[in-house]
Amino acid sequence: MPLSPDQQAEIDALRATSHQTIRATVPGIEEHLYKAIPVLDHGFIRVIDYMGDDNAITQAARVSYGKGTKSVQNDEGLIRYLMRHWHSTPFEMCEIKLHVKLPVFVARQWIRHRTANVNEYSARYSILDREFYIPAPEDLAAQSVINNQGRGEALSGEEAQRVLRYLQDDATRCYDHYEEMIGQDDQQGLARELARMNLPANIFTQWYWKVDLHNLFHFLRLRADAHAQYEIRVYADAICEVVKDWVPFAYGAFEDYRLGGAQLSGKALDCLRRMLKGEEVTQETSGMSKGEWREFEGVIG
Repeated sequence: MPLSPDQQAEIDALRATSHQTIRATVPGIEEHLYKAIPVLDHGFIRVIDYMGDDNAITQAARVSYGKGTKSVQNDEGLIRYLMRHWHSTPFEMCEIKLHVKLPVFVARQWIRHRTANVNEYSARYSILDREFYIPAPEDLAAQSVINNQGRGEALSGEEAQRVLRYLQDDATRCYDHYEEMIGQDDQQGLARELARMNLPANIFTQWYWKVDLHNLFHFLRLRADAHAQYEIRVYADAICEVVKDWVPFAYGAFEDYRLGGAQLSGKALDCLRRMLKGEEVTQETSGMSKGEWREFEGVIG
């Protein structure tokens, strides 16, 4: 189960308590506060706190009235201008703090984004729960033959069952040995900081993750992309739904210009101009490598 009874009781208590405030609040994200949004088989995300809203972004942008902003009259238009021209500082005026429960191997990929504040559950002091991420059969796939970082065709039949059996059996065996090493009431046992080395990478950990909106958008641009690894993409997708309710104008601009947009190289722009003039362009005449051409075709196709 994603939440323990103690965690659910804490959430119920927090949501039952209200506080008066004169700071800016957003009804959309207030609805998400403290609630756990399930992700994967045992994971979740939940909003612990937030600061700022769409107005905080435009307020920061209008302090200096930089070139171009004077002609933008409405908040949504100004936010789209900022996103379109990569003016990132105003988006840093908003922050969000999330409680995330995720597999260790996903956490190690996530932590590559070094522009956030993180405090992780410590297996030096505490004992990790017996919870492992076991993929659904349809999410098991072979190595891609064209992408060293990606997946290919899905495994099926006996091969898929064999992999699932290995994952479950190995994780269970490692945790059994972990419990034995840390000892029982009548044993001294191995130190927890050493015993944890035997735990598998699919065991779940938890952390609090605080990030500003500019850096959160950078995270989401990479991790909510269709090419991102499934196990981190589902967390990014869940966060997207929260951000959409928190800063709708900013998320709309982000979705349009970053998630739904594309960046073209000088060679790609030249090819596009030639195509618009009716010229036939191939990979051989484009000046691009096969990989670049394949990506270009994906954008214009």
